[in-house]
Amino acid sequence: MNPLLKAEDLVSYIGLYTILQGVSVEIHQGEAVALLGRNGAGKTTFLRTIMGLVNTRSGSIKLDGESIVGKPTYEIAKMGIGYVPEDYGVFDELTIEENLKIAMWKEDKPTLEKRDYVLDLFPDLKVAYKRLAKTLSGGQRQMLSISRALVNENKIILIDEPSKGLAPVVIERLALALKEISKSTTILLVEQNFALACAVAERYYMIDEGKTVDEGTIKELIEDTELQRKHLGVI
Repeated sequence: MNPLLKAEDLVSYIGLYTILQGVSVEIHQGEAVALLGRNGAGKTTFLRTIMGLVNTRSGSIKLDGESIVGKPTYEIAKMGIGYVPEDYGVFDELTIEENLKIAMWKEDKPTLEKRDYVLDLFPDLKVAYKRLAKTLSGGQRQMLSISRALVNENKIILIDEPSKGLAPVVIERLALALKEISKSTTILLVEQNFALACAVAERYYMIDEGKTVDEGTIKELIEDTELQRKHLGVI
């Protein structure tokens, strides 16, 4: 089976600096995959490169076999890639309802059903539906950011550091929600919280200094404390 998303020997740069120096990742439909590595390894840059927000110097990125390199971000999104950025990417001066509405490509029955699904998944958002985003807690803002990516029929969701700055009890709730989402949506998760990544993903890729250095199953990684120590510093 061909991969849903495939990046091969990806090299990308910001200004004069080359950040990714050969990242290769394959994700198949229905998988939940974690992209792991220390801070500064290039994880966020990889997601931003996929979305066309960072320039690609060489290598390839394909969605369902079609190249997306060089395409504008809005076109990449319309092809079926949802993106949950590290900084939430919600509109503070709009309500939850309005944030979800402007994220929708269309307001047909399937999209409205997806909206209802995310409100059931995150009941906090249903309760606060008419509140401005700027009045929400960090956890609620993260829920809203994820919901904005889920309201469309995306083929894959890229999620960047969803646990950042959140309390442990909120992270536990987030892990349960992401696990539920993974039952029906392909996920590529960038996450510094090792426990959360292990709770959600089935496979992983490890990157270091802008290069893919290891890959395998989460089960294998949990058992390999030396690899954790070397690339994550979690032991």
